[in-house]
Amino acid sequence: MTAPETTSTRPYLLRALFEWCNDNGLTPHIAVRVDRTTQVPMEFVRDGQIVLNISYDATSGMLIGNEYVEFKARFGGKPRDIMVPVANVMAIYARETGQGMAFQPEGDELEDDADAEVTNASEQDAEQITEAAEEHTADERVVQLVPVKVDADGADGDNTPRTPPPAGGRPTLTRVK
Repeated sequence: MTAPETTSTRPYLLRALFEWCNDNGLTPHIAVRVDRTTQVPMEFVRDGQIVLNISYDATSGMLIGNEYVEFKARFGGKPRDIMVPVANVMAIYARETGQGMAFQPEGDELEDDADAEVTNASEQDAEQITEAAEEHTADERVVQLVPVKVDADGADGDNTPRTPPPAGGRPTLTRVK
């Protein structure tokens, strides 16, 4: 099997990190890009994204397949069927520690980003960017999720060092290269 014919590593990494969280008593969460192929409660979607608690305590019938993450969960006391394409999972992490992994965009999103970079570069730079984008496609990045301190008015503030919010705060992704 050549590289273009292999399956994505994303579902395997999702299952591995899900198991790691459960084995260590941590609560696995996934950050999901919501589009028309995603079946989630739309009233909880913010900026085209939703974060879902996928622990055994919060779900039933959990299945992380090669194409979809499927489970049943309660939102506002109402049971819902959730179905998320694996390609739409942007990250998986442990709520308590923020440890996890973020994934590169797949398919059209990645191609659009690479095309935009190439159109703004010289011929020589365009060749280097294209090569880097091709290498970057199969590359997965490990990230540390860092809680963000939010001011009382809801603004994130400036780029000063951030302190963890009180319990229940929402972590954000920080890319580690």
